[in-house]
Amino acid sequence: MKNDRQKTILSIIAEESVETQEQLLSLLLERGIVATQATISRDIKQLHLVKAPAGQGKYRYAVSDHGSKIHVADKLQTIFRESIVNVDYAQNLVVIHTMSGLANGAAAALDGMEIDQLIGTLAGDDTVLIIMRDNESAAELATSIRTMLH
Repeated sequence: MKNDRQKTILSIIAEESVETQEQLLSLLLERGIVATQATISRDIKQLHLVKAPAGQGKYRYAVSDHGSKIHVADKLQTIFRESIVNVDYAQNLVVIHTMSGLANGAAAALDGMEIDQLIGTLAGDDTVLIIMRDNESAAELATSIRTMLH
């Protein structure tokens, strides 16, 4: 749903000059997608959209050149290198131990990745629980995270 909505947003701003979030909400609704202003605001941030000059003193949403160069995997590796203490898995569950207070950042980075087999994450103060679709994908993710740490 989120991915479809964000793809539709990118399609809309490529086709039309969208000046406001309200206009974007209306155009999404015309395409059968209901969303709140807060959701659209988060989408704009995640998609790295900026207001670009559209001529005649007007501005429109566009994909930021700078934002498109930011690679989430790089951010994820940085967060992991700085915060992860240990990683292990059992069946389809992966558990990451972080330094105190950093589990939410690690979980947010994971949530931002497009990991096909990831069902969800749950973060406490220093522990992240990752639920994967199957045992094999959990083992692969744990191995990938261990590789990032070294």
